[in-house]
Amino acid sequence: MPVIEIRSYRLIPDSRARFHGLISRQSLPLMLEWGMDVVGFGPSLHDADSYFLIRAFKDLMQLEHDQADFYASPAWREGPREAIVSLIASDSNVVMAMSQERIEALRDPSIASYDSPPSA
Repeated sequence: MPVIEIRSYRLIPDSRARFHGLISRQSLPLMLEWGMDVVGFGPSLHDADSYFLIRAFKDLMQLEHDQADFYASPAWREGPREAIVSLIASDSNVVMAMSQERIEALRDPSIASYDSPPSA
């Protein structure tokens, strides 16, 4: 069964707009280039310093493999990594099994044709 990962970020105060710009202009295109299935991302509604990222994977093994490869890559390490990580105060992940139908119900359709950052 497919799995989704929900990452929740607590950002350095007043950095969310900058973080969103880095994600939407640098990190998201890189994740998509690497074949990652980004289901959704963006500012959290409940707090001005919170942000989320949802990705789907075939299974837990694929999640672990894909993330190990991506986060060890020069494209990430020499690309947006430092700028993004410097804005994160803390983060947490939740991984859960989910049917493809439920994943599709969560999906932000604008990501499939991503060519410009959504507004923050």
